Amino acid sequence: MLKGIPKILSPELLKVMCEMGHGDRIVIADGNFPSESVGKDAKVIRMDGHGACEVLKAVLELFPLDTYVEKPVNLMEVVPGDKVETPIWEEYEKLVQAADARGAAAIGHIERFAFYEEAAKAYAIVATGEGALYANVMLQKGVV
Repeated sequence: MLKGIPKILSPELLKVMCEMGHGDRIVIADGNFPSESVGKDAKVIRMDGHGACEVLKAVLELFPLDTYVEKPVNLMEVVPGDKVETPIWEEYEKLVQAADARGAAAIGHIERFAFYEEAAKAYAIVATGEGALYANVMLQKGVV
């Protein structure tokens, strides 16, 4: 046991976050995201029993966001014409604001297929059981 580390973070996820260097990216994926196929060249960590907000909150407690890029946090854009509400984005904004002084200004959006392309280059993908649609979030690691 260690003190000060959120219990939701498994040894595997802690190891991966520690291995990551400046500029590496990690995706916290919802339950519909094709984590295994998109992440075939990444480390895929299964956290199916957990929601994306609880995982994001725990990760952000230890994970520095990149200060050398304008948007170190990126969400998958809603496809034009898709009538989907994204209230989870408000929760993400609160979590990012608690972890980074830039708050909402640190959050960008990437078109769906471009998000898949970028996610395929990520160091790791955390596959959650999140049921909200468009709940995928990509973080770029900064320095301590």
